[in-house]
Amino acid sequence: MLLTESTKKYPDETAVIYESFKLSYTQLNAVSNQFANGLSQLGVKQGDKVGIMLPNIPQFMIAYYGVLKLGAVIVPLNVMSKASEVEYLLKDSEAVALIVWEGFVAEALKGYERLAGCKNLIVAQAPGSSNPLPQVKSVVKFEDVYRTCSPKFELAPTMADDTAIIMYTSGTTGKPKGAELTNLNIFYVTQFAGGLVPGAPGDVFLAVLPLFHVFGQTSLMNVAIWRGAAVTLVPRFDAAKVLEVIQRDKVTHFGGVPTMFFGLVNAPERKNYDTSSLKYAVSGGAAIPVEILKTFNKEFGLEILEGYGLSETSPTVTFNLPGKSKPGSIGEPIWGVEVKLVDVDEQEVAQGEIGEILVRGPNVMKGYHKRPEETTQAMYGGWFHTGDMAYQDEKGYYFIVDRKKDLIIRGGYNVYPREVEEVLYQHGSVLEVAVVGVPNARLGEEVMAFITLKSNLTASAEELIEFTKSRVANYKYPRTIEFLHELPKNSTGKILKIELRSMLRVNQN
Repeated sequence: MLLTESTKKYPDETAVIYESFKLSYTQLNAVSNQFANGLSQLGVKQGDKVGIMLPNIPQFMIAYYGVLKLGAVIVPLNVMSKASEVEYLLKDSEAVALIVWEGFVAEALKGYERLAGCKNLIVAQAPGSSNPLPQVKSVVKFEDVYRTCSPKFELAPTMADDTAIIMYTSGTTGKPKGAELTNLNIFYVTQFAGGLVPGAPGDVFLAVLPLFHVFGQTSLMNVAIWRGAAVTLVPRFDAAKVLEVIQRDKVTHFGGVPTMFFGLVNAPERKNYDTSSLKYAVSGGAAIPVEILKTFNKEFGLEILEGYGLSETSPTVTFNLPGKSKPGSIGEPIWGVEVKLVDVDEQEVAQGEIGEILVRGPNVMKGYHKRPEETTQAMYGGWFHTGDMAYQDEKGYYFIVDRKKDLIIRGGYNVYPREVEEVLYQHGSVLEVAVVGVPNARLGEEVMAFITLKSNLTASAEELIEFTKSRVANYKYPRTIEFLHELPKNSTGKILKIELRSMLRVNQN
């Protein structure tokens, strides 16, 4: 157990920083023990699933390590999830409890109330909050779960292949799939990803990447805890706030998605803050423009180390080592992880040729929760098929060139078009719809929809955008809609998104 071992080595070191609030390793270990005891008193057992819908606040770390100590399974939920999404994730994972921040309780509550199997709603509140708890079944304040519990807890005996986390990732069907990450998956990536970039007691990792995301959870929070460093928490990215925290806490390690680095290099306040404490900057989640790499290096005096991974690989697959990074590359495979590129016939391609990335190693998930057929498809031949296309240069570095699937990565968040299309199809005026990603300098990609309306019916772009916005998380809805008389199709009637993208490129030129 990462936290327990680190507490033995670094008991008095600071583990958590949140504004002026701090917890030492001893304190974090004790309160997470109390939380594990409290969950047990609520009836949560080893192997049960517990949803966590919290931003980057100390309660996330307390709950996270408390659930793991109990031997239960963590189900992280995006805090921007709407009611129907919360309901689906809790039902599909078979969660028996949901831990939610009071600021997101309205949507979470709607999903929770529809499920008989989810028996406990735990609400985390700000200190001194006067907001009343919702009047529903089995609701309890976060602090009341553990307030009177013992700070001692005997870790549940778990095996390496036991599921620790179910990390939901969108599928091409539009329904999210739960990637089952094992204790070994998490420990392996934490240990070896943690060794890629030096870290030690006294260092400070800034966690503004959402901890419900596998990148922030494993590569930042768990790596920092494993190394005995401090984690300073920022719930939401704001360039000025991040710069303030870097100066205030003397942050040494910063991890982010490309949009965050874009925000930092373009922040007008940048010169007002001392960022000289920074030693390492790591980017993931989407390809980062080379121009941003160069600008960040010039403005902050250090290189951005880019890596590659997926929810299904816990997440790290490849990485650019300090002093050996190659701009535009996702680096080389981490120790113990195998990568190969194959063509449509599953044959390895020659060096320099483009192929689909396949991954094999201790970082790869156990499978998709309750989806044996999709697990078999993804793990065909004993290799995880990523759907990402890349080539390898003569030095062994990998370069992503495209995505085999239609995945849109908006600001580091995955958006699958089918899910958004399904929502738009619910509008009475929509006949056909195709959602695509369009290039965006700040976010990497933006969501756009092409729509054909039913004869004699009308709808404005603004109306359809608002319709979608109310039904999906904020990062998923289309910001632009273009109406066409007819969507391009092939001979079988399949909508040709490649032609829609071509139309965009022509119009842009």
